[in-house]
Amino acid sequence: MEIEALYHEYKTPLFSLAYRMLGSVMDAEDVVQDAFLSYDQLPDRSAIRNERAYLYKIVTNRCLDLLRSSARKRELYVGPWLPEPLIDNGSIDPSDEYLQRESISTAYLLLLQQLGAVERAVFLLREIFHYSFGEISEIVGKSSVNCRQIFHRARNSIHFDPAEHPPLPIAEEKVKAFVNSMFEGNMRKLLELVGENVVMYSDGGGKAKAAQVPVAGFDLVFKLIQNLLKMYEGRFALDFLLVNGSPGLMLVTDDGDRHVYSFAFRHGKIRSIYSVANPDKLRHL
Repeated sequence: MEIEALYHEYKTPLFSLAYRMLGSVMDAEDVVQDAFLSYDQLPDRSAIRNERAYLYKIVTNRCLDLLRSSARKRELYVGPWLPEPLIDNGSIDPSDEYLQRESISTAYLLLLQQLGAVERAVFLLREIFHYSFGEISEIVGKSSVNCRQIFHRARNSIHFDPAEHPPLPIAEEKVKAFVNSMFEGNMRKLLELVGENVVMYSDGGGKAKAAQVPVAGFDLVFKLIQNLLKMYEGRFALDFLLVNGSPGLMLVTDDGDRHVYSFAFRHGKIRSIYSVANPDKLRHL
C-alpha cells in the first residue's frame, strides 16, 4: 500500500493510541508523523506482511521510550498533572470507534496514567484496538501468556463506568447551567448540579496561576472559582466547546491566558472539575 493511503487509513487510530498512552496531543502527533516517516524511509518494505501491525509497533515503542525518558520530569511536575485537552474543532468524527468520547475523557485518561507504561500499552491494544494477545506479544516483546495476565491485571485496576456520564445534550445543559449559576452566585442551583464531594484539579505546571493541590469539597471549590472570576472580572471571554469528547469550556483573558475546563459526573452531578492552564499544554489550540 502506498504511504499516502496508509496515512489516510491509520493516522486517526495511531494518534488515538499515542494520545491515550502519553496524554499529550503534540507528542502524539509527533510520534505518528515519525512512525510514517520511519516507514517511508525503509529501504525495502516488501518483507513487511502486515503494515498495520508494523505501524502500531513503531508507535507503541516510541510512546514507551517517551514515557521512560519523561518519568523523572513527571515526578518533578509542579501541582496536579492533567492530560493536554483534546478540543473538537470540527475535525473529529464522533462516529470514529477509536475516538469514542468515554475513552478519551479526562477522567479515563487519568485512570490510564495509573498503569505502568507497558501495562497501558497492553491494555489499550486489547481493550480499544482489539488486538489478539499473540499480536500484542509481538508489539510489546512479551509472551502472549504474559500479555494476557498484564491485561487482566490492568482491567481489574481500572474502575470506569461510562454510564455515569450523561448523554451529550444533558451534559452540555448541566455545564452551561453550572457556569450561569456561578456567575449569579446561585447556591441552590449549584447544589443541584454539583456533588458535595466535588474535587477540582488545576494544572498550571508552575507556569500559570493554579492550586498546587486538588481542592476538595463544594464550599472550597465554589470559593476558588469565585476568586478566579473576580480576579478576571470584565477581562475574559468564555467559549463552550467539546473537550475530550464532552462538553467543556475555555476561558481566555485579555492578556491571552487560557484555562480549559472539562468535567466528570456521578449520579447526574458534577463530581470532578479539571482545569488546564499550563501554556505548554495549550500551544496546540
